[in-house]
Amino acid sequence: MTKTSLLSTAAFAVAFGGLAAMTPAMAQSAISLGHLADYSGPTSDVGTPFGQGVADAYAWINKQGGINGQKVNVDTVDYGYQVPRAIAQYKKWSGSDKVAAILGWGTADTEALTGFLAQDKIPDISGSYSAALTDPTGASGKAKPAPYNFFYGPSYSDALRGMLTWAAEDWKSKGKPGKPKYVHMGGNHPYPNAPKAAGEAIAAELGFDVLPPIVFALTPGDYSAQCLTLKSSGANYAYLGNTAGSNISVLNACKAAGTDVQFMGNVWGMDENAAKAAGAAADGVVFPLRTAVAWGGNAPGMKTVQEISKMSDPTGTAYRPVHYVAGVCTALYMKEAVEWAAKHGGAVGEKVRDGFYQKKDWVPAGMEGVCNPSTWTDKDHRPTMKVDIYRMKVSGATDAPVADLVKSGAIKLEKVKTVDLPRKAEWLGW
Repeated sequence: MTKTSLLSTAAFAVAFGGLAAMTPAMAQSAISLGHLADYSGPTSDVGTPFGQGVADAYAWINKQGGINGQKVNVDTVDYGYQVPRAIAQYKKWSGSDKVAAILGWGTADTEALTGFLAQDKIPDISGSYSAALTDPTGASGKAKPAPYNFFYGPSYSDALRGMLTWAAEDWKSKGKPGKPKYVHMGGNHPYPNAPKAAGEAIAAELGFDVLPPIVFALTPGDYSAQCLTLKSSGANYAYLGNTAGSNISVLNACKAAGTDVQFMGNVWGMDENAAKAAGAAADGVVFPLRTAVAWGGNAPGMKTVQEISKMSDPTGTAYRPVHYVAGVCTALYMKEAVEWAAKHGGAVGEKVRDGFYQKKDWVPAGMEGVCNPSTWTDKDHRPTMKVDIYRMKVSGATDAPVADLVKSGAIKLEKVKTVDLPRKAEWLGW
């Protein structure tokens, strides 16, 4: 199925699912949410499955009767990862037909909107995990106050801190002489750069030699020159800050150049689709997983995820990559925050924000064993300090469909380690 038909199917599922389940109460009053997605821009490789998870989750919610009997109208807009388009769309969502909340996407646009969100009291649970979004009061002095910004999973900075903690142990376990060398790689853009300073700081603390960063664009291309630079630098551990699409180009070019380095992908930097596309070049890449299991994993909540998936895949045969499952978790956290608000004064921004503060070690209903427990407080919007590190294993040819490759074991996600980071005050907002 093409991306266009997949999204059209999701749109139909949202419309049909909502109409089929609409009660008189739902018809009278609907809850409006904005959904900013990248289905056509430079991060669409991961934006599409994540956005599909969000769309399917709300189609399923409406099929179940909505939120407190109210239909949920989700206005999904593909902004192509362009900040001006995101800001223009936000102005519509914050106008006369004000949305209760937003399911956002990129780092550059989310950070650009932070002040507006606070001013207009509109919560935004984003696909950006920039640590700059984690300080609701601005007390840390490291980022401007972001009282209406949320996300699910470890921040980019904390995920990198966790991977570098593992990397330092990995180096020692191999008994190699001297100090390991670390390099940050990615586009010169707010998203790949978000954890750069935090990563380089903890790398130095852990005893790494920190090398000058290597820049490569957010789009696929020929990165042979970057790989030759990487090889000549003698780097042992390299962080890939871009999404999987351009990382695939780097992995292939570096394999061709004979580069011997342990790549560490950010949370958007590797998935099953990327492993299929990169083949053997993706073997061994480590990256953080936001959910406790991947698609088809052994967890009670996987039944819920599979039912949600049927909103755009009635046959139940599609394989959903890690970003889809994370999109479902994200959508359901927002759903329960809105649900709490609706019961405590109405589904409006300030109440929805407060809905995020009502539970500790929170897992959305029906998602047990899938969504990792999360806690947000009015002083700290870091939902977790736990970093689950996985290694992508690729064996043999990868020219079959992803579902078949996973079933045969040609592509496998291997748990490496869980790093429980301390909730250091000095890391808030950074």
